[in-house]
Amino acid sequence: MVFEQALHAFFNLLDPLRFAFVVLGVFIGLFVGVVPGIGGLVGLALVLPFTFAMDPHTALGFLVGLSAVTVTSDTIPAVLFGVPGTVGSAATVLDGHPMAKRGEAGRAFGAAFTASVCGGLFGAILLAVSIPVLRPFMLAVGTPELLAVCALGLTLVAALSQGAILKGIAAACLGIMISAIGDEPQTGEMRWAGDSYYLFEGLPLVPLALGLFAIPEMMDLAISRLSVARTEIKHDRWQQLQGVKDVFRNWYLVIKCSAIGSLLGSIPGIGASIIDWIAYGYAARTLPGAAESFGKGDVRGVIASESSNNAKEGGALVPTLAFGVPGSASMALLLGAFMMHGITPGPKLLTTQLDVTFTMIWSVAIANIVGAGLCFAFAGQFAKLALVRAGILVPIVLAVTAVGAYQGSRTCWIWPSLP
Repeated sequence: MVFEQALHAFFNLLDPLRFAFVVLGVFIGLFVGVVPGIGGLVGLALVLPFTFAMDPHTALGFLVGLSAVTVTSDTIPAVLFGVPGTVGSAATVLDGHPMAKRGEAGRAFGAAFTASVCGGLFGAILLAVSIPVLRPFMLAVGTPELLAVCALGLTLVAALSQGAILKGIAAACLGIMISAIGDEPQTGEMRWAGDSYYLFEGLPLVPLALGLFAIPEMMDLAISRLSVARTEIKHDRWQQLQGVKDVFRNWYLVIKCSAIGSLLGSIPGIGASIIDWIAYGYAARTLPGAAESFGKGDVRGVIASESSNNAKEGGALVPTLAFGVPGSASMALLLGAFMMHGITPGPKLLTTQLDVTFTMIWSVAIANIVGAGLCFAFAGQFAKLALVRAGILVPIVLAVTAVGAYQGSRTCWIWPSLP
């Protein structure tokens, strides 16, 4: 049955229209990854409202395709300019940028893109393999166990607060209060809505996500008033083949760091900001000669970082699908997409809606392959996006934000009150 559902989801995703949306998501993901200051989280928030009219398979393929490749293209500014496109490529800068300075940017790209696609496929395979293991476990989960999982999710505030426990508790309480706005599902009783029609169905997810993630990042970018770099560093495209060979020579490192990324990605609260550093640190401590060469342009440092940060996406989907506990901030927005399309995380996604789960698995795999191929072909052209001035970029993104917020609720930002 599982194999049949996997094949059904694969051929379903190969429908020309659905596949086109996956590729479109990949293009957008590559764009937001190349331009520092946007990132996959902001990218998901921007496109989320435009998935209302799509069927669930198309919408999830589009969103997963976007989030899966953001950490592939963020390598380009990290290597060329020493500025990570997202936090997931911060460790790549340590060895990728020194390689570019000595004229080996092409080799760094070849190694990074190959390691990225290997890591992404590893994460997708791990997610697919975990389904038979999770199914009997999830079928035994009832209401008390789900309550315990919710409590576990709230306790993660302590892990994320990093010493500011009171602030974390205040943020958690505020989040609980916001989630309680609107009608109570069992009784229909109105809570915290006041006299506003706008709040009858709860606080709209899309404007909230755009306000929390997109607007602050754009304001920071506008205040800087600078592009990422003033000059462009040339790279030799033919060196990319040497980087590909480096990955296959260090295949054991790819597997180990991909495993680290998938495992840590499946733990809610860890986040992309430290996964690549953990994998990089593991490689620096265990590989022969790493103590002398890491940080000075060692291609193995690029491989370790890139294979781990791409593998985390497959790992982060495991708790998101099985328990409804997002493995990362991006997965939290993906949960919002589930609600928009009437999909409930949990046992159904591993039984009656298994085709939806495999749609996301195939989307991760296909997006990584397509994204890496595009980066191989157009790395130089993508790098020019990082040179766009904030004065040009910010108004465009803010305009898309305004359209997206309107699209999310099909109404303007005026809160009509009851007579």
